[in-house]
Amino acid sequence: MSYMKGDLLTRTRKLVKGLAKAEPSWLKAMERMTAFNPPPARVFGCRVLELKEEGVSEEEAMAVANMEYRAEKKAKRTAYARLKQITRLQGKKLPPNPYPSAIKEIQAEERKYIRDRFFDPKILKIVEKMKEEKAAVMQDRIRGGGW
Repeated sequence: MSYMKGDLLTRTRKLVKGLAKAEPSWLKAMERMTAFNPPPARVFGCRVLELKEEGVSEEEAMAVANMEYRAEKKAKRTAYARLKQITRLQGKKLPPNPYPSAIKEIQAEERKYIRDRFFDPKILKIVEKMKEEKAAVMQDRIRGGGW
């Protein structure tokens, strides 16, 4: 199939959108995979490697990549600030931040697990058992005269 231009995903998307082909079951999964945003550290490292391949020294490459990263982050921040201004002027509900920090995203994902540890009966049983074991060890130390 070397005569086809573009990758399989793009071609299939065009055919499905044009109603020339039924939507395959793997299309949505592939679209989710292409929507993946790599972590900033990976983007930074790749940019440094690209610059080094072009013959730039490592220190200069890191400085340029850092400058580009900061400029991109500042542009995203200002774009979101402008979006908030526009929605306030229109009297609409503020949109969620499309560029939240990675730490806040991870904390949001783990929040439900943190709550579970206080209310899940299985976890509460495990905690109670650990407390009993710790109390038993302390009793043995007291009876045995220390260590």
